[in-house]
Amino acid sequence: MPNDLLETLKKTVDAKNKTRAVIMAIEGEIRRNKLEKLKKMAGHMEFECEANDIRHGDERLNYFIATETLPGPD
Repeated sequence: MPNDLLETLKKTVDAKNKTRAVIMAIEGEIRRNKLEKLKKMAGHMEFECEANDIRHGDERLNYFIATETLPGPD
């Protein structure tokens, strides 16, 4: 891989080393691809429930919202 390209990438993504720069670039590309796929799906999906029903219908979620805490690893 060209060293000058890696150095430019490192500066662009503000990474401390080349390995981290490549990892950040790959993660960013994956994130962008997933977002693009979601955007393409807009208007093509049907839901049987309303967002509020989904959001507030599960008592387990209501507990966490009310206490503003999320379960952590045990």
